[in-house]
Amino acid sequence: MLKRFTILLGCFALFACDAFADKPQPSKFEAGKHYEVVAETATAKPEVREFFSFFCGHCYKFEPFAQQLENALPAGIALQKNHVDFLQAASPEVQNAIARGYLVGKAEGKGNEIAALIFHHIHETRGQFTSVEDIRSLMLINNFDAKAFDSHFNSMPILSAAEQMKEQQTLWSSTASPTDANMPVLAGVPMLLVNGKYKVQLAALDPKNFDKELAELVNYLLQKKD
Repeated sequence: MLKRFTILLGCFALFACDAFADKPQPSKFEAGKHYEVVAETATAKPEVREFFSFFCGHCYKFEPFAQQLENALPAGIALQKNHVDFLQAASPEVQNAIARGYLVGKAEGKGNEIAALIFHHIHETRGQFTSVEDIRSLMLINNFDAKAFDSHFNSMPILSAAEQMKEQQTLWSSTASPTDANMPVLAGVPMLLVNGKYKVQLAALDPKNFDKELAELVNYLLQKKD
């Protein structure tokens, strides 16, 4: 009798463990702390968008983490870098031209390389950008192909991509934060937006484990259904 009871108890325990395993485990990431829900619906396809400025010192420091995050994203999902033009360091026209310079580099498969080059020029060598020619010269003296720059810079795909950046900036700069009606969703940079619905709260992540925790949070939000 005791042996039979022991067997039944063991079966019950096994069943209970299996049933518990089927239940989704609670996430360590919390809405309102690690991320903010800024829209009712998500984008049709998963996406990760980074709003940044080459003139922003915090964005410069965040750039290595952004590149690490891009490498950690699931297959088929790229980090969409969205340059903004509202910083006071240069005119919106010059900032737009710099964004197009980056997009030219991206079109040639050198997006991260050109981004690093522009960041370094501004924040390390204290270089200035006052015209398209300044951007062109910087890229060419760093072995970027002149014909590629000239053929891409004013092309429709580059102009369209730059315009899409501006549209996204306008959208989120004019969308009020759900937690503060007086503050737009895009109030500063860098900012990460996942699936057009979840704004990552970078300050809530563990500084000692920032890169790993950032990747975990972004991947969690990419899979989030509600």
